[in-house]
Amino acid sequence: MRRQSGGEEISREMEVKLYVGNLAYSTTEDDLRTLFAQAGTVATVSLIKDRDTGQSKGFAFIEMSNQVEAEAAISKFNGYSLAGRELKVNIARPPESRGGYGNRGGGYGDRGGGNRNRSGGGQRRY
Repeated sequence: MRRQSGGEEISREMEVKLYVGNLAYSTTEDDLRTLFAQAGTVATVSLIKDRDTGQSKGFAFIEMSNQVEAEAAISKFNGYSLAGRELKVNIARPPESRGGYGNRGGGYGDRGGGNRNRSGGGQRRY
């Protein structure tokens, strides 16, 4: 904590986002909020769902209010059995850059191109 000139305290601790995987599809955000509140203050819970069906994809992101509480949640709930599934809990990695249309990958690579005359030269004679 740091004191501002007026004497009020400003918190320098930041929320820490956790990845929670291997969830049962029946698990709700409220289930996760209640569970992780045992380790500290839960700022947000985001259960990831399929955009077409609305069904859970089996993982979520939970923001804990600080690093100490996040580490407590990891040690307490990584490997914890919830709805018959062993949870995987760790610090969330930042999302990978997807890039625009120019960086899609998966193309055809360099396939030669240009000269379609594959017979080795000259005009065809019949």
